[in-house]
Amino acid sequence: MKRLLIVDGHAYAYRAFHAIRELRGPQGQATNAIYGFAKMLEKLRAALEPECLMVVWDGGLSAERLAAHPEYKAQRPEMPAELRPQLDELVEYLGAAGVASYCGDQVEADDYIACLARQAAAAGWQAVIASADKDFMQLVSPQIGLWNPNDKAAVIWSREQVVAKTGVEPEQVADWLALMGDAVDNIPGVPGVGPKTATELLKQFGSVAALLTRLAEVKSERLRTALAGSAERIRKNLGLVQLHAVACEFEPEKLAVRPANREQLRELFRRWGFKGMLESLERTMSGQQAELI
Repeated sequence: MKRLLIVDGHAYAYRAFHAIRELRGPQGQATNAIYGFAKMLEKLRAALEPECLMVVWDGGLSAERLAAHPEYKAQRPEMPAELRPQLDELVEYLGAAGVASYCGDQVEADDYIACLARQAAAAGWQAVIASADKDFMQLVSPQIGLWNPNDKAAVIWSREQVVAKTGVEPEQVADWLALMGDAVDNIPGVPGVGPKTATELLKQFGSVAALLTRLAEVKSERLRTALAGSAERIRKNLGLVQLHAVACEFEPEKLAVRPANREQLRELFRRWGFKGMLESLERTMSGQQAELI
């Protein structure tokens, strides 16, 4: 089965930025996120060997989610000042490296990634999403897997890993998140309901829709009262955490891993002061020139 690798761009950029605290180019500009991202992408490509690859960037918050919950992600701090200019350079790097990338206005990366993964699976491909975002667990299927950078086992997550992590099936993950909320996205859950209780409820009732119609069967009066008082919140949360349909098209010929533009890469590595990468690239170029003689 051919493989499409989809990388959560902002997640990996932030990860690289915080992993390497101080790295600067010849002009004094911060280059830590660029360097770390390039190294992580190199490892991803070596581990997964995809035929197609795309890096997807956040283009802003979903207008639909903001209309439903104005506080959605409102607590998140501003992007670090030294990270922001590196994102444009990362896109330039990807172009030189032969890797497709996408950023759509008011399109959250999660939604576009979900659309692309589903289309690839429908076309008979395996889609692997590189991200630690728990929202993606709802997509896992025989043809859609996850590559979690926090997992030292370095395996593609399938149903087995999702169940081990959450206690519920992939198709129940959105319901699980709706019950307990998501502090990362500023989505409040049902008071007193954490991961364990959410899992127990879904094992008993199967879905939040069934749970809300059968509240009388919840044995704990405290929990039953909390659920009844949070019914509208749960329904709203479900709409927030489910990955939304957006416009996308899986076109393998446009996402195929292309040969790198080595001259452009050489110029970029010089600009950023990446001596090791530059030396490695020039050795490769010298070797190819020798083969042509």
